[in-house]
Amino acid sequence: MVTIPLPHLHTVSVVMYARVGSRYESEATSGLSHFLEHMLFRGTRERPDPHAFHSAIEAVGGTLYAETGRDYSLYQISVHPESLDEALSLFGEIFRAPAFSGIEVERRVVLEEMLEDFDERGRLVNIDDLARREAWPDHPLGWSIVGPLANVRRFTRADVKRHFARFYGARNMVLCISGGFDPRRALAGARRAMRGLTPGTRAPVHPPDGLERGPRFRFAETDASQSQMQLLFTGPELAERAPEYPALLLLARIIDDGMSARLHARIIDELGLAYSVGASLDTFVDAGLFEIDGACKPASLPALVRECLAIVERLGDERVSDAELDKVKRRYRWDLERAFDDPDVMAGWLGGAELFVRPLGFAEKIERIRRIGPDELREVARRVFTKKRLTVACVGPKDARREAAVRRTVDRFR
Repeated sequence: MVTIPLPHLHTVSVVMYARVGSRYESEATSGLSHFLEHMLFRGTRERPDPHAFHSAIEAVGGTLYAETGRDYSLYQISVHPESLDEALSLFGEIFRAPAFSGIEVERRVVLEEMLEDFDERGRLVNIDDLARREAWPDHPLGWSIVGPLANVRRFTRADVKRHFARFYGARNMVLCISGGFDPRRALAGARRAMRGLTPGTRAPVHPPDGLERGPRFRFAETDASQSQMQLLFTGPELAERAPEYPALLLLARIIDDGMSARLHARIIDELGLAYSVGASLDTFVDAGLFEIDGACKPASLPALVRECLAIVERLGDERVSDAELDKVKRRYRWDLERAFDDPDVMAGWLGGAELFVRPLGFAEKIERIRRIGPDELREVARRVFTKKRLTVACVGPKDARREAAVRRTVDRFR
C-alpha cells in the first residue's frame, strides 16, 4: 500500500493498480484482462445489481473509473476527504467478492467498444495496435489490449473467474491513496476494506527480444480522407530505469514540448504538412517505444515520414544548444512540481511505479535530468534512432507509389 498525503488538497484519489494486462496473456486468453475489467463494473456480492453498486459509489461523491493497459490495469474512485472511509469500503467490495453477473450484457458492450478499431468493411485500422504488432510480432506487448473478436465472443464466466483468481491477489496489486487525508485513518480504513483479499502470486515479466530487426513496415488500407502515420523506435533503453532514459525523455521534449518545439515548428508552421503531430514515450519495466505520430492528406504521407525522420536524425548529427536544453529541463521540472497539485498524477508516479520497481523521488528525477548534456543526447540519439530499431505503420487509402516512397525514405535513414 502507498499513501501520499497532500494536505493542501480537498480531494482524495483511491487507486488500485494490478499487474494484469495483455503482456501476461496467451493467444487463448488475449483480451481477457480487458473483458474482466468490464465485468468488475457489474457489482459485488454485497451489491449484485450494477445500478445499486454505482449508486452507492456516486452517493459518496465518487465515480468508478478503470482502464486496462498492456502491462497493468487500474481502478479509481476520487472523493471528498470526508467520504474516504465509505469509498474505501465500497472499493474493497470490488476486489474481495465481485459478482461477475450479466456476462452476456457486458459482452455486447465490449464488442460495441471494439468496433472503433475497424472500418466499415471490417478492416482493422487501429494504428496503435497495427504498429505495436509489427514492432513486437513475437511478444504479447504487441498484442491488442482488447484481444481478437473471436476470443471476446467465447469467454465464459469461468474464464473470467479464473483470470481474476490468478491476477487479483495482494502480491500482484498496489493500493494507493493520494490527496488530502489523515494517513493513520486512511491506513485503518484500507485494512478493513481489503481484509480477506487473497494473497495470490506476483505475475512474472518476460522482456521482448528482436529489437534490432528493422526496419519493419505495416500499411493498412481504409477508405479515409486522411492517412495516419506512426514511427516507433524500440529498445531496452526506453525502460524508465535504463541509464539512457533521461536523455530520451529530454529528446522527446526537444522534439515535442509545445508549439515552439521542433516537430510542430517544422511540420506545421513551416511546411503545413499536417494539422497535428506528436512525440511521446511508451515505457515498460524492461523496454519501451519512442513514438512519433501524425495524420495528413494521403498525398503528403511520404513527405511527412521524411521530415519526421529528418528531425530525429539531426539529433544524432548536431549538438543541441545549451539554451534549448535548459528550456526543456526547466519545463520538465515545472511539470514535475505541478504533479504535487494533482492526486491522480501523484498516484501514478508513486503507486503505479510500485508495481514494478521502487519509485524515484522528486530530487532523484531532477538529478537524473540535470546531469544530461548535449554530448550524451547526441550519443543516445545516434544509438536509438536507427532503421534497425524502426517500425513504420500507416493507415489510409492504398497507393503503391506512396508506399514505395516511404520505403525509399526509410532506406536512406541511418
